[in-house]
Amino acid sequence: MPSPSRPSPSRRGLSELRTAAASCTDCDLYIRASQTVFGEGPIDAQLALVGEQPGDREDKEGHPFVGPAGGVLDRALEGAGVSRDGVYLTNAVKHFKWAPRGKVRLHQKPNAAEMRACAQWWRAELAVVEPAVVVLLGATAAHAVLGPSVRVTRDRGQVRPDALGDAAAVVTFHPSAVLRAADDARDLMFRHLVDDLRLAVDVARQPAP
Repeated sequence: MPSPSRPSPSRRGLSELRTAAASCTDCDLYIRASQTVFGEGPIDAQLALVGEQPGDREDKEGHPFVGPAGGVLDRALEGAGVSRDGVYLTNAVKHFKWAPRGKVRLHQKPNAAEMRACAQWWRAELAVVEPAVVVLLGATAAHAVLGPSVRVTRDRGQVRPDALGDAAAVVTFHPSAVLRAADDARDLMFRHLVDDLRLAVDVARQPAP
């Protein structure tokens, strides 16, 4: 929850939200992360993509989806006929959670408390951007936004109208899951990711009722 000393994040624009999130200490992840990695994209984007959390590269550079998973996402967006510059990219958790393995920082999945602590930020981002469709990349983002009953393999590729106020939601694979998949499954998962992004784009382009 936001600390009492801070005004509600939903009342700020993206610039003010980014500044406030940079000093967020509402969970312990900030202690080991290099920095807060806030969302980026046009304020009037009709399509918003929510991932899990920043990775090693994102933590170091301060921008979402700039690592290997970001490369997969870029190719998927291109395949879906949409420019990365036209979508809003963010994560359900804004700090990199990791464990050391020698000189490597290994990704760790955020827990429920960490996801709850960070919900104020993605909620405020979406309230400012007001996208027509929110694409939830992977299980963590889907659980953070829609609840723990969501299953990516079962629920991907379905449009959930008005799942987030006036915004529809589409669940799909996280690009990092595509990277980790076995060779015989990777191409199919990538095609599903592209198909789901195409679906989201089509819904976003439909005229408002």
